[in-house]
Amino acid sequence: MKRTLLLLTFLAQAAFAATPIPPGASYDLGFSPGGSSLTVVQKGIDSAKQEVLVAAYGFTSKPIAQSLVAAARRGVKVAVVADRKANQPAQNGKFTALSYLAQQGIPVRLNGEYAIHHHKFMVIDGKTVETGSFNYSQAAVKANAENVLLLWNVPALASDYTREWKRLWQESQPLQIGH
Repeated sequence: MKRTLLLLTFLAQAAFAATPIPPGASYDLGFSPGGSSLTVVQKGIDSAKQEVLVAAYGFTSKPIAQSLVAAARRGVKVAVVADRKANQPAQNGKFTALSYLAQQGIPVRLNGEYAIHHHKFMVIDGKTVETGSFNYSQAAVKANAENVLLLWNVPALASDYTREWKRLWQESQPLQIGH
């Protein structure tokens, strides 16, 4: 009897806590290694018409940085907030994705408020969300077991992610790049 009551209580709470998937929503899913994660991330960026908001832990991927720059050149507003400790400037002229983005005029901020800023998501045009375990790095493409979920036409979810992104942005500091 106790188990039945506990199960019914849990199911009732889950029913009220779940947000239904809106009509017309769809998704793309990618896994790594194997390359499909990178393809899904780039598909989301390439679809952008107005805005791409990026929250990242590690960001070392040249292909993703190049896709974001291409979006900015199409007139898309792009902005990135990333973990401070995981994204230290490289020495000896080595490529760093965040420095490259900043040099291309894309606003980049670093967040050092937490043990790690472990977010990995993008909000695209206020209605599409990319999320998952995938760090925006070459290791995530080639070496790690990762996943990416790109959710299309989910404006309520995108609004929740945008609110979190803006909170992180406000508490972060602009990336300082040397010239």
